Amino acid sequence: MAKKSVVARQTKRKALVEKFAEKRAALKAAGDVAALDKLPKNASPVRLKNRCQLTGRPKGYMRFFGLSRVTFRDMALEGKIPGVKKASW
Repeated sequence: MAKKSVVARQTKRKALVEKFAEKRAALKAAGDVAALDKLPKNASPVRLKNRCQLTGRPKGYMRFFGLSRVTFRDMALEGKIPGVKKASW
């Protein structure tokens, strides 16, 4: 489990990105670099990091499920993810 402060920081960044998305798009289309510089740095979508929705783990992230590999495996074995089952051949 990631530190709560790191997960909270990520949540805060995500909110800023959503808040300034339209304004950033308009400024980029206009080519106004000076105005872009005045926006908060955390409003840039590049600063977001993919993290597991349940544990906040940054590594081993599976984009399709939004989970880390560890959490995905536990949930799949418990049958909590529909359509996913352990392979056997």
